Amino acid sequence: MVRGIRGATTVLHNDAGEIREATKELLTKILQDNKLSTEDLVSAIFTVTADLNADFPASSAREIGWQLVPLLCATEIPVPGSLKRCIRVLIHANTDCTQREIKHIFLREAAGLRKDLLETCE
Repeated sequence: MVRGIRGATTVLHNDAGEIREATKELLTKILQDNKLSTEDLVSAIFTVTADLNADFPASSAREIGWQLVPLLCATEIPVPGSLKRCIRVLIHANTDCTQREIKHIFLREAAGLRKDLLETCE
C-alpha cells in the first residue's frame, strides 16, 4: 500500500550547506522512524519558503542515495505570518503501516506546524 508521509524542518539562513544538512537530517529521520529504505519510496515533493533559494532540497536527497526516486521541488504558498526558512516534504512510500502508524516528522522550528499529526501517530 502507498502511504503519504509528511515532514518539515527549518534553517537559520538561506545557505546551501544549512539547507543540505537540515534536509538530510529530516529525510534520514523519516526513513528511520518509519522503518523504510529507499527501495520503498515512490516519490517525494519538496517545498521551500520563498526566502530559501540557495539549494534544491532534492539535491540533498540524491546525496543520500535517492537517485532513482522521482523528486520535485516547488515554492510554498507565501501566506502572511507563516513560518520562515522552512523546508517541507511529502513522501509517498510503499509500506504495510496503517495511516495511524505512520510517523510524520517535524524538526527544529517546524515542530509546531502539525501537532495534530504528531499526536495521532504516537
